[in-house]
Amino acid sequence: MNGLKRSFSTHVTPSQTQLFIDGHFMDSAKGETFETINPVTEQPIANVQRASRADVDRAVLAARIAFDHGPWRRMSATDRGNLLYKLGHLVEQNGEELAYLEALDNGKPVGVAMAADIPLTVGTYKYYGGWADKILGDTIPAPGNFHAYTRREPVGVAAQIIPWNFPLLMQAWKLGPALAAGCTVVMKTAEQTPLTGLRIGELIKEAGFPDGVVNIISGYGEDAGAYLSTHPDVDKVAFTGSTEVGLKIMQTSSIYGLKRVTLELGGKSANIICEDANVDDAVAQAHLGLFFNQGQCCIAGSRTFVHEKIYDEFAEKSAKHSQTAVLGDSQDLTTTQGPQVSKEQQEKVWSYIEKGQSEGATLMAGGDKYEGKGYYVKPTVFADVQDDMTIAKEEIFGPVMQILKYSDYDEVIERANRSEYGLGAGIVTQDIGRALHLVNGIRAGTVYVNCYDAFAPNLPFGGYKNSGIGRENGPQGMDNYLETKTVVMSRPDGSLP
Repeated sequence: MNGLKRSFSTHVTPSQTQLFIDGHFMDSAKGETFETINPVTEQPIANVQRASRADVDRAVLAARIAFDHGPWRRMSATDRGNLLYKLGHLVEQNGEELAYLEALDNGKPVGVAMAADIPLTVGTYKYYGGWADKILGDTIPAPGNFHAYTRREPVGVAAQIIPWNFPLLMQAWKLGPALAAGCTVVMKTAEQTPLTGLRIGELIKEAGFPDGVVNIISGYGEDAGAYLSTHPDVDKVAFTGSTEVGLKIMQTSSIYGLKRVTLELGGKSANIICEDANVDDAVAQAHLGLFFNQGQCCIAGSRTFVHEKIYDEFAEKSAKHSQTAVLGDSQDLTTTQGPQVSKEQQEKVWSYIEKGQSEGATLMAGGDKYEGKGYYVKPTVFADVQDDMTIAKEEIFGPVMQILKYSDYDEVIERANRSEYGLGAGIVTQDIGRALHLVNGIRAGTVYVNCYDAFAPNLPFGGYKNSGIGRENGPQGMDNYLETKTVVMSRPDGSLP
């Protein structure tokens, strides 16, 4: 592995650190702030206004008034779509700035942000802009002298809570379908990464969205997030994050009335390498599936099941491949792996590495702590991992690969499904019949065959079991924000109205 490269060149500074409520940027009601930290330097980037319960009340009230009395849901669907398309265009115009700001606040390499996060974010806003005027009902042949049809209507005020691993993209995944449907939104950004979310608030204002339609607040999950998810004037809660927090939201969100809830939660995805796989190709696929975004990806292929006939070769080549990573300043275009998002996350990953060693897994690469500045974790590869080991059961959310051996395909299906999660899976094989057998047997929301981490706005994304409820992206993403109203009209004269 190459040594740590640093440039520390200043490409961008945050333009906005206030709360965005009712179309205006403002300080928090209490005047409280919190620091957002650069995970490369471990130094503060800026002080950001911290939302309290009073700020949640202000934001929800603005969204409630905008939904109940404003022009948004009464606006032409085409006009709503045009505003979303304009927002996508503004993100595209400001893409380089946003990529560097994302790298600064999150720690991901700016080259990755430019190649993945920005295009996917732009595509999501434009995709849902195209959906706005295609929300259709049905005409139903009701029995008797009745004319019946359905309308799809916005669910109302949506509370949206996004994570820190893909701040720009997760914001788009939430805002796009909600706004296309005609909902209004109060969004809480992750406290670790508030800066790009607030910059999008500026672009929303520039695009010309009516005041109160989108409100963006920064704060902590335990106060602002918890209160937002239970607020009596919120109709819908959408959360992306840990399964632990998702379960709490399910338990508490309807204290003051039943809310629609969708959750995109954790994963421990199985990546199955078959005996006929080209080993070099399989290693490349597995490393993308695990190490992408510093391993901070909910669908990461973190249980790598390798057929016994190629197991030793795969493990050796995986260990060698991991050494090609270039750890460095996230704003350096030559960096391929940045730091973890926070000190807390770094220490969590280190604790799992120690657990893997203590439980008897074979350390093939990495594993020693990074002692310099920045929240870095060296790419780590474990072989001889058993299903009952902690690292094989729990979501690590870091650059730690676990390689498990199998011999039978029905056996590996059973082992892959022996998890509380069901977000994703991967398969590498040259046999289409074997691929389909595995695809049909695995209980997961997305299965990649001879690829991994292929995302697009029109591909539904979500999980089975404790990986979540509902789907984001694609037409199914719209369903989260729409109610169905059935209209039945009498035809007393027996004729069509």
